[in-house]
Amino acid sequence: MKAIRQSVQNRVIHWGIALSIFGLILTGMFEMPLAKRYKIVDIPGFAWTGDFYFNLKMHYIFAFFLVFFAFYHVVYHVLMKEFDIFPKKGDFVKSYQVIKAMITGGEEPPSEKYLPEQRLAYVAIALTIALLIITGLIKSYKNILGCDISNELYFWAAQLHNLGMVLIILLIIAHLAAFIPKANRNLLSAMFSGKVDAEYAKHRHSLWKFKTDKDNK
Repeated sequence: MKAIRQSVQNRVIHWGIALSIFGLILTGMFEMPLAKRYKIVDIPGFAWTGDFYFNLKMHYIFAFFLVFFAFYHVVYHVLMKEFDIFPKKGDFVKSYQVIKAMITGGEEPPSEKYLPEQRLAYVAIALTIALLIITGLIKSYKNILGCDISNELYFWAAQLHNLGMVLIILLIIAHLAAFIPKANRNLLSAMFSGKVDAEYAKHRHSLWKFKTDKDNK
C-alpha cells in the first residue's frame, strides 16, 4: 500500500522549476567565456555554447518558465491555504535531532508530512530563487530598448545575481546529498510517482494524516 505524498501538480511544478534552474545555470555560465576557455565549443554539436546571444535568448526563455512556475506555486498554495511546507517553531532543534538520529541510529522525533529540515531547506531555496528572479528582472530591464538604470544599481544587481547562482548550486548539491542517508531514500520516489510506502510514512511521519492509493479507488 502506498501513501499519496505529491500531487501531479506539485510534481510538475517541482520539475518545471528544477529544469528551469538547470537551464539557467548552464546558459548563464555559457554567457561567460567559459565554453571557449575550456574548449567545450570544440566538442561536436556544442558550438552553440560559445554563442553569447543564443545563450542570452535561452536564458530569458528559462527565466520565463522559472517565473511562471514560481508564481503559480505561490498563488496556488496561498489560495488553497496549503502551508505544510512552511517552517514551524522548533524546526532548527528538531532538524538537529533528526540528523543526529540518522547518524547515530537513534530515535527521531515524530514528524509531519515534511521533515523539519525539509521545511528549512524549502525557505532557503525559495528565498534564493526570489533573489535570482528580482535581480534578473533588474538586469533585464536595462536591456529593454529605451530603458536604463543607474550603473550602481546594475552593479549590485549583477553581484547579487551571481551570488544567487552560487547559492542555488550549493543548495541543489545539499538537496541531492540529503538522499544519501538510507532513511531519506524512500522520499525520492515521491517526486516521480507521487507516492511513498505507507508503512514508512506511518513510522517516520506519524503526525501526517495521509491518504493511500486504495482510498482513491
